[in-house]
Amino acid sequence: MQICMTKKDKLLERFLSIPKDFTYYELKALLNSFGYEESNLGKTSGSRVSFYNRNNGHQLKLHKPHPEKIFKRVYLKNIKIELIFKKII
Repeated sequence: MQICMTKKDKLLERFLSIPKDFTYYELKALLNSFGYEESNLGKTSGSRVSFYNRNNGHQLKLHKPHPEKIFKRVYLKNIKIELIFKKII
C-alpha cells in the first residue's frame, strides 16, 4: 500500500530536514497551513514580519532573508524548536 503525501506533508518533511535552500515563501506557506497569518510590523518595519496564530495566540517574529529569499539553517533550526515546543509540529 502506497501512502499519498499532501503538499503540506511534503513541505513539512522538507522543513524538518533543515535544507540549505528553504525559502521565505516555503516557510510562509507552511506557517499558513498551521493557521498563522503574516503581518508586517508597521510602515518602517523593513524586513521584519510577524506570524500570528489566532487559534493558540502564538506569535513568531522574524526577519525576511535578503537579498536572497533563502533562510540560513540556524534560523530554521530555531523556528523548528519553537514550533515543537509549542506542540504545533
